[in-house]
Amino acid sequence: MRFSSQRMDMWWQPTSRPPTIFYQRRRLKSRAIMRMRTIGLFILCLASIPAQSSGLPQTDSLALKSQRAKQLMADGNFAQAIPIYRELNQAVPNNPGLILNLGMALHMAGKEREAVSELEAAVKLDPRLAPAWLFLGTARLQLGETTAGIKALTKVLDLQPDQPEARQMLASALLSLDRVEEATEQYQKLTEFSPESPQAWYGLGRSYEALAGRAFDKLQKVAPQSSYFLSLLAETRLRGQQFSSAFYLYRRALKEKPELRGLHRSLAEIYRQTGHPDWAEAEEKKESLPPPDCRPQMLECDYQAGRYSELIAAARDASTPASFYWRSRAYNELALSAFTRLGQLPPSAELHELKAHIYNGQKRYSEAASEWREALNLSPTDAQIQKQLAISLKFGQDYAAALPLLQDLLRQQPASSELNYLVGDTLLALQRAEEAIPLLKRAIIQDPKLLLAHKSLARADLAVGKPVEAIPHLKAALATDDDGSLHYQLAQAYQASGQFELAKKTLAEYQKVQRSATAARESAKLETEITAP
Repeated sequence: MRFSSQRMDMWWQPTSRPPTIFYQRRRLKSRAIMRMRTIGLFILCLASIPAQSSGLPQTDSLALKSQRAKQLMADGNFAQAIPIYRELNQAVPNNPGLILNLGMALHMAGKEREAVSELEAAVKLDPRLAPAWLFLGTARLQLGETTAGIKALTKVLDLQPDQPEARQMLASALLSLDRVEEATEQYQKLTEFSPESPQAWYGLGRSYEALAGRAFDKLQKVAPQSSYFLSLLAETRLRGQQFSSAFYLYRRALKEKPELRGLHRSLAEIYRQTGHPDWAEAEEKKESLPPPDCRPQMLECDYQAGRYSELIAAARDASTPASFYWRSRAYNELALSAFTRLGQLPPSAELHELKAHIYNGQKRYSEAASEWREALNLSPTDAQIQKQLAISLKFGQDYAAALPLLQDLLRQQPASSELNYLVGDTLLALQRAEEAIPLLKRAIIQDPKLLLAHKSLARADLAVGKPVEAIPHLKAALATDDDGSLHYQLAQAYQASGQFELAKKTLAEYQKVQRSATAARESAKLETEITAP
């Protein structure tokens, strides 16, 4: 069943991010790269030595070797093709096509650094050899050399503007470097060249979402207490089904700027979703403002008329709260339009990924995990999807299901501080503290600033009766203690290790933090109570 535009409008959360521990906006090792690794494309790019080109036996032998190597590539035996292509290059030196073949074989065999050397030689001999630039860009991205990869992919598009794989990878790489405007431009072109591509529409929506987030951040910086900021923040909370918080923020925005359109309508929506239809009707009647005066309020008029691109262009050089507000809303609408188009296409990994992020934002982790599973079925080699599936399972406290997924990823990336932490913390949740400790230690060695790993390692040390070892990690993680629990654990560790004065001092700090947290909760409870209009 396709994802309707009505459902998309209800699901999507503007200017928000899914609450995963290690959410990555885009992946350089994207499905575009994996898609490009289909055998057909490689076979099309392979240069051959024709038989009987001169009637000489040596030439015939080279032609047979060329065909043999091509068949090995077609069969996926890339490593076996490499020595044959080396022989061919020795026999026919400085042939850019044969050098390209060797570079592709090396790339497909995972020998990226060697591939780069050969592919650079090929483009030096023939700067118009687009396939060589394409695979050079791919290899650079695989090596994490994103800027160099972008340069190579840009050259591909100079030679072949309708090359979809190059444009997809270029857009993804630009987005990974936070060059959002450039990424958006590339995704826009990709939707024109490939209007049925889910990768294009998903990437375009994410790019617009990032631009909306930028405008939102600028608004927060210049006017954090303004009705504009409060309204956008409330909208995010409403989409995340945080009704009490959204209600409080909308009420504050309404008090600050009663003439801001849509506030009463949003409050009415909260009343409806919390079972107060009579209050909703009364609130909606208050939304009776006259049309905006389009001379001083041109941005609002453009927004109401759906002229989002014109609005963005008009507000580009302005730095007022109003300009940031309307730009954020316009980019959100463009993102919603892209995501809606994605929802109208046949099921795809990108659509399930979008839905999973939305479920995560609503803390519906079981549903999110189901969407990640569907995405993984459609893209079974995508490690990022596998990781996000494991994280959703972990957040949903299905630790037994998350653990093997994370362990599999760790085997592939043993030096990853993130994965060492995730596996260790999951083992700790399964009460396997002894097994968790070496992994958590490894995570901290690889990234000493990973406070979550310090926190988990302290818990693991305490669980196995090692309070002295826990102390430095508890101290490192104190900045994350918003409820006093870490202060309490640290006081207990000091007590158990005979440091009684430090235990007494830390316990007093714990009580202070706990009182503040309790007062904040009570205050928030009073502030966010949903009351009648």
